[in-house]
Amino acid sequence: MMRLVKHGLMYGNLVEVTSPSMVGRYNRALEHLTGKRTGLDAFHIDISGYSPEVGDELGDELYLNPNGCNRQFILLTVEQKTAPLLNAKFSTSRHLLRRFIDENEEQLFALSIRDCVVGELVNSIYSLKSPLDLFHLNAIDVDADTVGGHSEAGEELADKIEQFVSEPDAWWDDVLIAEMIELAKHTGDIIRTPLSLKFPRFEQGNFHTVHFGGLYIFRDMKETACIASGKLETDDKLPVKRLLNIEDRDKIADFLTRNALVEPIFEAGNGKAVNILKQKLDFIVIDTAADKGEDLSGLSRRDLRALKRKYQKDLPAEYHSLEEAVRRLSAGGSMRWPSPDDPAYFYLLRSRSHRDKPLVNKLLAELTPLDFRQLFICHKDAFYAHYVTWSEAKKTYAAQFLADEYMVDKVGTREELFGAERDMAEDGDDIGFGRNMGPWGAIPRDDDRDDDDDDDDDDDRD
Repeated sequence: MMRLVKHGLMYGNLVEVTSPSMVGRYNRALEHLTGKRTGLDAFHIDISGYSPEVGDELGDELYLNPNGCNRQFILLTVEQKTAPLLNAKFSTSRHLLRRFIDENEEQLFALSIRDCVVGELVNSIYSLKSPLDLFHLNAIDVDADTVGGHSEAGEELADKIEQFVSEPDAWWDDVLIAEMIELAKHTGDIIRTPLSLKFPRFEQGNFHTVHFGGLYIFRDMKETACIASGKLETDDKLPVKRLLNIEDRDKIADFLTRNALVEPIFEAGNGKAVNILKQKLDFIVIDTAADKGEDLSGLSRRDLRALKRKYQKDLPAEYHSLEEAVRRLSAGGSMRWPSPDDPAYFYLLRSRSHRDKPLVNKLLAELTPLDFRQLFICHKDAFYAHYVTWSEAKKTYAAQFLADEYMVDKVGTREELFGAERDMAEDGDDIGFGRNMGPWGAIPRDDDRDDDDDDDDDDDRD
């Protein structure tokens, strides 16, 4: 895994904590939330304040996420908003943390100068005993304040100020004035620097969770479904129309089509589609050649063609079906659409543009594991799980390819592979001037798309 770390493909974009003051504030927050402290004098944290070094020291990678259900967080600095979310249990959690920071950035900046902001993503339940419990997670609330309770004290002071200016006899209320003075010593000037935080409520619609072996839950659909990555053992009747396994290719294809969740890659245009599919063919050849013990270092296009000829008979069925699609598209002919039992079927699809685009592309990545690039971009957990099983030659090739071809232009690569991002105005996020508007109109969010969860998940996670 160190190969991935060195290329910034794992634990990348974390926030460094090195100053004694920040370490001290982190320890106060950590003790406040967990009763534990760290003896480290330097470490890195993700968007939630989780540190892999501290997790290793404590022997508990879920020290901020007990039971994997209600993620706690420590905000040392608003700079954490661009960091990934590690050890995510739900695909929606990073988005919610980012939204909370965006909507309260000015207040959080003021609060974090004095103290750490600590909080929790509060679900309606505190542990998951069966898959049915997941369907009780209808909404997530954010609860947060500083360790010293500055936000709560600020709200109390604001109420007393309102009482002072609105009640005629408040000028002679010595007790009220004394209480205001004491609170002001703690909060500072809340007129110039308001300390009131907005707590967004996030409706938990369609999502992925790593619980119970990995589940994709689509419940905000005309036709609902739960798709399990492994064997799902439960005696409960889940409130979905379809309960599927990742091996149920025909049924998954039917579900995705009926709900208009996917589109053929060649809808991007024949030229672009051919290039995308050719790269998928290359990845399949690399997998076969690596298994045959080939040295893949310094591989050129000519070398790749030679490997294709050499191992033509050993290449899997996915390769031959994709190759036929490339030939048809390159010749400008009509595309013969394969059936779902064709090994290449899901390699020819991508998500349509809708709210659940990251979730659908994550599912498609799991269905097409030989495309290691899509696996890395859309489903980090699955990528890392596959990575440890690869030969050293494939590990080296994949890490170098992702570093050279993806990390240098993440936004451009994602747009080429998956199409343009949805208009952010459709997502309902207000980032300062009304819904996604700035002083000169709609605000482009390319930076948000580039600081994604390249080292956690998705899209994306709790």
